[in-house]
Amino acid sequence: MVDFTNTEIAFQAKSGTDIKRAQWLFKAMAYPRLVKFGKWAIHWAIKCKLPIKGIIKATIFKQFCGGENITECESTTQRLSAFKIGTILDYSVEGKTSDEDFETTTDIIISTIVKAGNQPNIPFAVFKMTGIGRLDLLETASQSPEVATEVQREEIHAIKKRFERICEAAGKHQVRLFIDAEETWIQPVLDAWTFEMMCKYNQAKAIIYNTVQMYRHDRLAFLHEQRVKAKSENIVYGVKLVRGAYMEKERERAQTMGYPSPIQPDKAATDRDYDEALRFMVEHSDCFALCAGSHNEESSMLLTQLMSQKQLSAANEKFFFAQLLGMSDHISYNLANAGYNVAKYVPFGPVKEVLPYLLRRADENTSVAGQTGRELGLISAEVQRRRK
Repeated sequence: MVDFTNTEIAFQAKSGTDIKRAQWLFKAMAYPRLVKFGKWAIHWAIKCKLPIKGIIKATIFKQFCGGENITECESTTQRLSAFKIGTILDYSVEGKTSDEDFETTTDIIISTIVKAGNQPNIPFAVFKMTGIGRLDLLETASQSPEVATEVQREEIHAIKKRFERICEAAGKHQVRLFIDAEETWIQPVLDAWTFEMMCKYNQAKAIIYNTVQMYRHDRLAFLHEQRVKAKSENIVYGVKLVRGAYMEKERERAQTMGYPSPIQPDKAATDRDYDEALRFMVEHSDCFALCAGSHNEESSMLLTQLMSQKQLSAANEKFFFAQLLGMSDHISYNLANAGYNVAKYVPFGPVKEVLPYLLRRADENTSVAGQTGRELGLISAEVQRRRK
């Protein structure tokens, strides 16, 4: 049994200063009104061109990001590696819309793959399709490709070419690649393109990984379908399993447009399907490679138990756990200490351009039931342990 309450192991990489900063941040996130005001103040300060970059970089950026570029992430990568935790370099710049920006993002993603190919402590690379192509074009490709104009077809083709370049780099350097999930109305084309790349690169082992969001009520059936397809193509189907990230947006769109919500009725249903998906993929580990992206102790513990029951080694390369930098260290470090494969998402990018990501982390810690309280409780326990 892995002990997720062991704070000595959980925070072994953190100095007293690191602990105090984390404690201050999570205390602030415990107050929704304060978070709301802070977001407004940051946007106002940027609009007025006030010099706040240093403050952001020394606080919330330092907690949740590795640096402004790949080189700046090196110290974080080495620190994690010292405790047998891998790094997933995540270029977290959002909101770009021009082809020039999409090409730049593609090149940066490929540079993370090249970096990973040369460092065993970077086991995965990752990217979002909306980082290399416009959402409206991906929606057209998913929902109504037959009515796309010639210009749209050319633009969609350009997105696919960027996608294929990234996957080709992963195949060449033998680096596992996560393709992040998106909204339901653009996911079909992502699923299709991702499976094409799996058929090309996942013959011997999983290189290309699809991301499956279990807050969707149809994803358990989807996994069953993909197992059949994977067996027919004689490939290993890579899955990053997550609960999901677009719940409010999905429900609002479904209500506005008058179609059934694709989202589970409640969190209990999501948790049930997530754990059932773990059982299914461990049972069929001949077909699947799995990374459990979760900050949930129960699901993380369940996967360790399922692996033990099937006599799968903790170090089995088909199974990984992943959490975000700056969160759930009690899961990451205790699993790694017990010999399991663990990696941390390490976001990077210019401070101003990763602000949407950082503010989303603040919102998540404020809104997710128990998240902030759990982090604070563990940090406080470690502070008391060190005092003693």
